This record gives sequence, C-alpha cells and structure tokens, in this order.
Amino acid sequence: MSTDATRADLSPDLAEALQRAAGARHLVIASDYDGTLAPFVDDPTKAVPIEGALDVLAELAALPETTVALLSGRNREGLAGVSGASAPIVLVGSHGSEWEGGFEQPLDPEAEALLARLHEAFGEIVDRTPGAHVESKPTAAVLHVRPVEDPAGRERAMAEAMAGPATFDGVFVTEGKNVVEIAVREASKGAAIERLVEQTGAEVALFLGDDVTDERGFARLRPEDIGVKVGDGETAAGYRVADIPTVVDLLRELVRLRAAR
Repeated sequence: MSTDATRADLSPDLAEALQRAAGARHLVIASDYDGTLAPFVDDPTKAVPIEGALDVLAELAALPETTVALLSGRNREGLAGVSGASAPIVLVGSHGSEWEGGFEQPLDPEAEALLARLHEAFGEIVDRTPGAHVESKPTAAVLHVRPVEDPAGRERAMAEAMAGPATFDGVFVTEGKNVVEIAVREASKGAAIERLVEQTGAEVALFLGDDVTDERGFARLRPEDIGVKVGDGETAAGYRVADIPTVVDLLRELVRLRAAR
C-alpha cells in the first residue's frame, strides 16, 4: 500500500502518536500475535502472519535503538514455529511469563499438582464437547473451543470452565475469545512490557493487541506510551485500528518515520 493510503487509514491522533514514537531515543514495539498479526483459524498451528507482517517487524527490529517483541498467550516454542519470527525479534510466550531460556523458576510440587488437577478438569469438559481441545503450557492449561461447531456447546464449555476449574484456589484466569487459560503462576503482558522498557530504557513503548487478554497490557502502559486496540470492543488503549491489514500499514508508516529521523 502506498504511503498516502497508509496515512489515510490512520486517525490524525494516531498519526501524531506515531510521529512521537518514531522520534524516541529508544523505542519498544510490542505486539500480540493472534488476531493482531495473524487471523484466527480453527487450527492454531496454521495461524500464520498476513503478508508483509513479518517483513515489516524485521525492518523495525533492524533499526537502531528499536526493540521489537511478540507477546503471545502461546507457549514460546509454538509462537516461534507458527510465526516464523526469530532474532532480533524478541519472542515472549505464555502471556509474558516465558522468555528465552525458559521460566525463571520451576514449579513447586504443590503447583505441579494443581496444574495436573486443571488438566483433569478441562479433560472432562473436552470429553463432552466435540471439537474442544486442551493446550498444555509449562504453567497453565488452556481450553480452546473455537473449533466447536455448536454455538451452544461453545458457550456451555466456557461456562463450565469458569464455574469449575477457574474457581480453584491458587489459580490465575485469563478468559479470551473462545478460550480460557488457567495458570498456576501469575503472568501478564503488562508486566512483560514493563520488563522490556526497563531492560532497554525505552522512552516510548507501542503495544498492539486485539483481545481481552491484551487489556492488562494497555492498562499498565505509561502516559507516554501508545496502546493500539485492533478491532471492536471496549478497551483501555488510547487508539484503535480496524483490522490486521491496518496494523501492517501502521507498522510500515512507523518504519518510514523512524528511518527518516
């Protein structure tokens, strides 16, 4: 898309915010993956980035004093495999708790037992919900109901998860679009963004996300940071774009602005 078209797709306020981000001495750009760079599909292993998304992230990451990160609810290994992203792009999995080199602390026996209990409870829901499946993460169990064809079945499975395992003592619940993740260790994209800012000394952080799980990230941004919500829905983000292609356009405009500074 041409530069003029790209500018036309962005609100004046967002265009002004991009100018400010482009001029930062050090800039952190953090993006959710599913629903922000890659469309949702029934098979999560086939959710690849739209054309141009990975290229523009790589262009940004190659610029001086610019840190680019993907923050995903996926485990880090799965994120690397499906996205095709690699260094210097930073990959952060499991809603901010899994970084390069793994987790900072192993689970204690009590947490391991709780995680096994979560898997058992989710397994019972899956057994009576054709199409649902459970994803295993190092510190969490995730119930996916997007592939369930029956809308009533999807709704019932989500309700059972929230009324059952989500109420266990010692768990941390993240409810998204057709997905419930229950962890035995607290993590958030907001904390991950703060860690990136602290490590780099970034003057500005730009965070893009589409889901309710990204709201924790938006809520933790500093006044000088920029949160961009992708799509509809209530949000704590200060800015909004319509869809994934517009995300790519936004990032292309940021490349142009930052490369020219």
